Amino acid sequence: MHSKKDKSGLDALPRVIGTVGSTALVVGIVIGSGVFLVPHNVAEQVGSVRSLLLVWVLGGALALAGALSLAELGAAMPEAGGIYVYLREAYGKLPAFLYGWGSLLVIESGSVATLAVAFGIYSANFVPLSVAGQKITGCAAIGVLVLVNIAGAREGSFVQTLFTLAKLMGLATIMGFALFYHGGHHFTSLPALPTPHTSLSSFGVALVGVLWAYAGWHALSYSAGEVKDPGRALPRSYLFGMVIVVAAYLGANIAYLRVLPLSALAEYQRVASHAMQIFAGPAGATFVSALILCSIFGALNGTMLSGPRAYFAMARDGLFFSSVGRVHPRFKTPVWAILIEGVWAMVLAATGSYQQLYTYVIFSAWIFYAACILGVLVLRRRMPLLERPYRVWGYPVLPVAFAIAAVAVVGNTILREPGESIVGLLLILIGIPIYFIWKRRASRPAA
Repeated sequence: MHSKKDKSGLDALPRVIGTVGSTALVVGIVIGSGVFLVPHNVAEQVGSVRSLLLVWVLGGALALAGALSLAELGAAMPEAGGIYVYLREAYGKLPAFLYGWGSLLVIESGSVATLAVAFGIYSANFVPLSVAGQKITGCAAIGVLVLVNIAGAREGSFVQTLFTLAKLMGLATIMGFALFYHGGHHFTSLPALPTPHTSLSSFGVALVGVLWAYAGWHALSYSAGEVKDPGRALPRSYLFGMVIVVAAYLGANIAYLRVLPLSALAEYQRVASHAMQIFAGPAGATFVSALILCSIFGALNGTMLSGPRAYFAMARDGLFFSSVGRVHPRFKTPVWAILIEGVWAMVLAATGSYQQLYTYVIFSAWIFYAACILGVLVLRRRMPLLERPYRVWGYPVLPVAFAIAAVAVVGNTILREPGESIVGLLLILIGIPIYFIWKRRASRPAA
């Protein structure tokens, strides 16, 4: 059986991911640890249950707007690399390279490392682990998933689907307990709400946390080159996947509120654990810890499956080591791209704190997300004849609304974490001289 070639004449990645697998990729990456922890952060900023639910709905709507905009780009340009490819076509190779560079340094590798750190922390609920032991556990999880995703995109997709179903069943279990619970609140006295009345400013702070919980909606774009019938599958997977996520998040928050008043959500960070302890005692809290581990592992796998495709595309443009752009003859995967991200993510997980990684990822990523989604408008003008099997609904309102929200996230991060933001920006700008070095290297005639 001969390998298919891409437009450059090199071996292409095989299209082995179906609609179910691509939908599981969307759901499985987005639902990580946020739904179990972020409700606490939101409750600290809002003064009513109505405001809390509104933040989750608005955050979901913005993430869906971004996902549907990406669906137009992915259906029109179904190549491995996703956002890297869209930035290249809209703005040129330098901005695309900076995104690929930023992804390797902090965006995708940082996401993997952040999830791995969280995986190690929650593993300590079952096995006594020192801080070093937690780091080793997180790095081991990365190592296992590097091997799984080297073995093949089909294998990685299977693991993704399995863990996505498991986490959805776990969330459904929490909602089921809430549905049949009739015990009322178990709190006689609680401190006043940190924010008695929701203001525009506090609502905006809460929205930033919610957008972090929805992070990952873009990851399917990286694997567009391996999705079967991308013109149909990508829009459906983005839509169905994000609708499932929004429904799961709203259902989980309503379940928490069945036993925890808003002030309790603001008091306790591990809201899911507290809720399930009331529903089912200590066994309920253990169940939530296992569910969070499962959820983090699934998100970790999805990020490892998708992210390396950006470096793969970058290498094929002559802007990274040529070996990174090769398809393994047996496994049909970008082995070196996966290995590079996995090893660097282990370094980040072993040396950086969860908060540092979180800040670097958010600040760096959303700059490029805004530019990419605005690329829908740019490419409609620059490439009007490009075949578009799907056009984003509500154009241009949805892309513009998302871009405004992304700029707000960036601005808020600069104000709240200026030091980390500057570091993240400098790390990306270092890529400019590196880009010209690679460009000059690629332009040299072969010896």
